[in-house]
Amino acid sequence: MDKFRFLTAGESHGRCLTAIIEGMPAGVAIDPEFINAELARRQQGYGRGSRMKIETDIVEIASGVRFGKTLGSPITLVIKNNDFENWEKIMSIDPKDFTDEKSFTAYRPGHADYAGSVKYGHVDLRNVLERSSARKTAIETAVGAVAKLFLKEFGIEGKSNILQIGNLTENFQAEIDRAKEAGDTLGGKFEVIYENLPAGLGSYVHWDRALDGKLARALMSIPAVKAVEIGENPLGTDGSRYHDEMYSENGKIIRKTNHAGGIEGGMTNGEPLVIRAVMKPIPTMKTPLKTVDSADLTETSAHFERSDVCAAEACAVVAEARIACVLADEILLKFGGDNPEEIKLWQKTKI
Repeated sequence: MDKFRFLTAGESHGRCLTAIIEGMPAGVAIDPEFINAELARRQQGYGRGSRMKIETDIVEIASGVRFGKTLGSPITLVIKNNDFENWEKIMSIDPKDFTDEKSFTAYRPGHADYAGSVKYGHVDLRNVLERSSARKTAIETAVGAVAKLFLKEFGIEGKSNILQIGNLTENFQAEIDRAKEAGDTLGGKFEVIYENLPAGLGSYVHWDRALDGKLARALMSIPAVKAVEIGENPLGTDGSRYHDEMYSENGKIIRKTNHAGGIEGGMTNGEPLVIRAVMKPIPTMKTPLKTVDSADLTETSAHFERSDVCAAEACAVVAEARIACVLADEILLKFGGDNPEEIKLWQKTKI
């Protein structure tokens, strides 16, 4: 059972995004400015759209923290949507405010519109768009920032790098400019690295406790992520060259390579965690694709909602956050403890 858990709520153009975090030990230092800096990172990156000019994401911590330290009780986070003032009637909860303004019925290929309308019975596809939108990753980034602050207590920190945009591994801005001019979009590939992890997080005894499986799920459930790999791609490499040989130095196990990306047998092995993911091109395009109208099944062009040209940098920040949540949970599962000092004591006895 997960120790670090969270639940989020909110729509893309609703009043706010919220999260409740459960399982965070008491006594963890929480810096709102760090969380806001992470939110700002998610909003940056070449190729972002006009929504980022409207929103300046600022977190409000509504419970679970007193005088800068966690209390051990659930933490509530809130991010207000600045754009809500333009959508208040459209997103009203009151049936007397009903309007079809901003409603649409033209499926957008690549989005959740069609499958979501079938699953939940929505005719107005606005009802699918609002929650399936990647806007919800803002509050997930805030949750991940709290997890990062917890991991920092143990010297564990992460970072991300963009490896590829479209077909290019450099000169990304020119490629994004080309796509923007054509009314098109681009995906990308990025990597996330977390260092100073203890060996033994995760498990080999059951499939659903394997850390690589948990990490893959965390990243694959980010909107638009279509592939995940841990460590170096092993295709075309002999086993004798791929696997990381082990040596003893001053009583410690060391490795001169890290092809495994820090994971062996579903567990951390003490080396840096290296995980990569591929984000597909954003499916909302100024030059829309052909589609079908759900109202009468006539052929039409896809509905266009303001969108990014490329959001790979933002996606990498969200991936850092998702991974931080998984790692925080694994630390608590392995070492237990209700405050950082207690956890550090357990670490000394278990490693």
